[in-house]
Amino acid sequence: AGTASWGWAVHEACTALASRLAGHRGPLPPEGLSATADTGAAVKAKPPYARHSFGAHFAEVRVDTVTGEVRVHRLLGVYAAGRILNPTTARSQFVGGMVMGLGMALTEHSPVDAAHGDFAQSDLAAYHVPVHADVPDVEAHWIEEHDAHVGPLGAKGIGEIGIVGVAAAIGNAVSHATGHRLRGLPLTPDRVLAVLG
Repeated sequence: AGTASWGWAVHEACTALASRLAGHRGPLPPEGLSATADTGAAVKAKPPYARHSFGAHFAEVRVDTVTGEVRVHRLLGVYAAGRILNPTTARSQFVGGMVMGLGMALTEHSPVDAAHGDFAQSDLAAYHVPVHADVPDVEAHWIEEHDAHVGPLGAKGIGEIGIVGVAAAIGNAVSHATGHRLRGLPLTPDRVLAVLG
């Protein structure tokens, strides 16, 4: 989201600096050359179109009907996120988000202490997040997208898009596997066993 937001101003400033350098003759002044850009007016002049990324998540799960344990064996995310400026870091962002969504779906829970009004867990020993052994085969792909309504970089934010659909995809897969819809997260064994009867 940062790149999508301030990238336009950085692009404009770099373009202006390149233009100054192209027209400059002789040695650079001791203080160097600089350029600034303010894209506030240009952003306000843009039509009011949504400039969001979109994605779809798919999950393959196995549910142990004796213990209630849910294991995710494969996750796939496919995204339309404008122009991907750095494929390596974008893939890492998408995969990392999907792992966070896996934690949201299966392990992460923050009960509030009714007496003190604070979270009961205060460390990662009690707050369970996915570890390497929990992370299944995770794939992230994107489609090439050109959106004329975003800035000159063509980038869109990808900070949360890897997370938001994963828990729903896992929940749908558990529903498909068991024939029962669970309406609360995380999908812990006690909750799964409660609906299996």
